Amino acid sequence: MGVEWFAAPDYWLGRLVCQRLIAAIYLTGFLAAANQFRALIGEHGMLPVPRFTARVPLRHSPSLFHLHYSDRAFAAICWTGAALAAGWLAGVADLVPLGVAMAGWGVLWALYLSIVNVGQTWYSFGWESLLLEAGFLAAFLGNGRVAPPVLVLWLVRWLLFRVEFGAGLIKLRGDRCWRDLTCLRYHHETQPMPGPLSWFFHHLPGPLHRVEVAANHFVQLVVPVALFLPQPVASAAATLMVLTQLWLVASGNFAWLNWLTIALALSVVDVPSAAAVLPLPTRPALGADPLWYEVLVLLLTVLVAVLSYWPARNLLSRRQVMNRSFNRLHLVNAYGAFGSINRIRLEVVVEGTADLGRTGHSGRAGRTWRSVDGGSSGDAGRAGWHEYGFKGKPGALRRMPRQVAPYHLRLDWLMWFAAISPSYARPWFTAFLARLLVNDPATLRLLRHNPFPHAPPARVRALLYRYRFTTPRELRETGAWWERTLVREYLAPVTLRDLAHLAPHRATRREP
Repeated sequence: MGVEWFAAPDYWLGRLVCQRLIAAIYLTGFLAAANQFRALIGEHGMLPVPRFTARVPLRHSPSLFHLHYSDRAFAAICWTGAALAAGWLAGVADLVPLGVAMAGWGVLWALYLSIVNVGQTWYSFGWESLLLEAGFLAAFLGNGRVAPPVLVLWLVRWLLFRVEFGAGLIKLRGDRCWRDLTCLRYHHETQPMPGPLSWFFHHLPGPLHRVEVAANHFVQLVVPVALFLPQPVASAAATLMVLTQLWLVASGNFAWLNWLTIALALSVVDVPSAAAVLPLPTRPALGADPLWYEVLVLLLTVLVAVLSYWPARNLLSRRQVMNRSFNRLHLVNAYGAFGSINRIRLEVVVEGTADLGRTGHSGRAGRTWRSVDGGSSGDAGRAGWHEYGFKGKPGALRRMPRQVAPYHLRLDWLMWFAAISPSYARPWFTAFLARLLVNDPATLRLLRHNPFPHAPPARVRALLYRYRFTTPRELRETGAWWERTLVREYLAPVTLRDLAHLAPHRATRREP
């Protein structure tokens, strides 16, 4: 096979940056898993892996944890993946033989797949599949000893096309506000986890919000087609995508979705196009591609072509679904985001008290009304209710939203879904409260503030509030970024004994 048609040496730099970013995201994913798994899916977690593997066979969720699970084994896999990803981020993959580099990428993919396939609701986000698919393709991009293969570069463009075009179509087919250009009047305020600049984006003038939506439609529905055009058009299209993703990074927290999309887009930029605007290093010496490598690339291309039938059909369907894996290996998936937009922001606020109440059990507590500054009155003051603080999701009114992405705070994200749909939270929410009632160390590490550091509370409850960003005047006068109004009681005060009868761990798995 001739190198002339197989190899694309002008993409060596795009390949390097793309692979390093994917390695960095793998590192982030493994670190997040290591830090959070015990409370979420550990042996004594809210949705334990052993209970899941006992009812779901290996063929339905391929994972090393079907062979053996323990918290120690899970931690070992997380830290092994983190160490390997750190090495690949540092450039070790370019220093070892091509076969070793590809095997290393394969190990990263297999380890993370093992986590995702037993992660249940906590790992049901589209960017999990995107990381697995991008990481799988990264293995076939080669390393610093060979030129990037043309076919794999086209497969990466096909993935990038599905990410962007799928997101654009789901918007046009979904919420009407995307078609009348008004969605961003609400989205910056109601998105799952606002960032430090989201308040400012929300208060942009209305016409600029319309420009944001129109620009988004252009980048997601028109620009992706240009990825398949000759250079420098393809590089210009990729650059527009990168700029749009950076805008999204600034406006909110979407875990590593935006950074993965940036990584894929940078693989499209060739050296001549980049050299026209940036000083670049000299191209390294690239050897000939081994025959076995060319054969593997051809087999990969055939595999992706076959698996592309389902996501391609999904793109053309009026019943398009988003973030769907059509196979258990999470290869060649369907993507999309925010087909519908919430008009108001609801938040579940969890509180505890050391007071058992007059009856010694939960009974029916009186309603608690919260003032704008988060103070309490009435029954709350007498019972001594105190609020738990989360690391990322809105809570304290004067606390500016934090930048946490690309790190993924899984509990905070699921709390956003819980406010929208109590039934979605049923499998894990009461288990979460039960762990607060015993001051479970693993669960408390997921929180920013525990109001009961010395002894666990006697009762906990959950209240549903409507949150809105304050106006510029309110921010100046009160220092509060948020204002909130009590909607209703989300869950009445309960004791540990009450929760034992609910048996939340028996609930079945639910997908978002």
